[in-house]
Amino acid sequence: MTIDVVDLREFYSRRLGIVARQMINRGIRERWPGAQGQRVLGLGYPTPYLGLFREDAERCIAFMPAAQGVLKWPTGRPALASLVDEFSLPLPDAAVDRILLVHALEMSDDPAALLREVWRVLSPSGRVIAVIPNRRGVWTRTDSTPFGHGRPYSRSQITDLLRQTWFTPTAWGEALFMPPYAGGWVLKSAQMWERAGAALSLPFAGVHIVEATKQVYRAIPAKRERARLIPSLAKPVLVPSSTVTRG
Repeated sequence: MTIDVVDLREFYSRRLGIVARQMINRGIRERWPGAQGQRVLGLGYPTPYLGLFREDAERCIAFMPAAQGVLKWPTGRPALASLVDEFSLPLPDAAVDRILLVHALEMSDDPAALLREVWRVLSPSGRVIAVIPNRRGVWTRTDSTPFGHGRPYSRSQITDLLRQTWFTPTAWGEALFMPPYAGGWVLKSAQMWERAGAALSLPFAGVHIVEATKQVYRAIPAKRERARLIPSLAKPVLVPSSTVTRG
């Protein structure tokens, strides 16, 4: 289900990928205008988007799943990207303030387990943004882009998954209303597609951009002990004493 890291890099180096990154970056920036003094983690293939926070964040790192592979990031600087087991992140509890998930949930073999690990390393006041392919979008109909791989989600499916893994969705956005074609007229009119789609609340965007917070006090199902019932007798019964025969 996972797409190779080389294919991801190639997509984002092409014109269509560059425009897609710009449109998604706008949606992320609307939710997180900055990350001054924050510890930011990107998971999946987040490096095209982590540039928004690398300069002002206290710390900004990228974790890429072992099944996908890893590329050095950023180029020309000390590496901030690492290959990891997505279900056992090499971080202590509550270690980061913000987590950006891109090409992560839809590619994971166990998205619920992935989100529980994200919950573990996120601070109590932390926030998550997940960029997830829209099940109704045109971008999922073609495998020429990374958004056509893996499992796409509807909004209700994302909500259920987040709540099952102890997160609360707080804000929603969409991006990539334009069709996934590299033709010059499509790319030149990308801004128009985005404005029209957002203004009309069209349901066919390529990706959901959902922000969620951590449920610190989550519900824990209680197990009731089954009481053992001993039936009572309607009337007391006298047990006669044994008869002793005397000679």
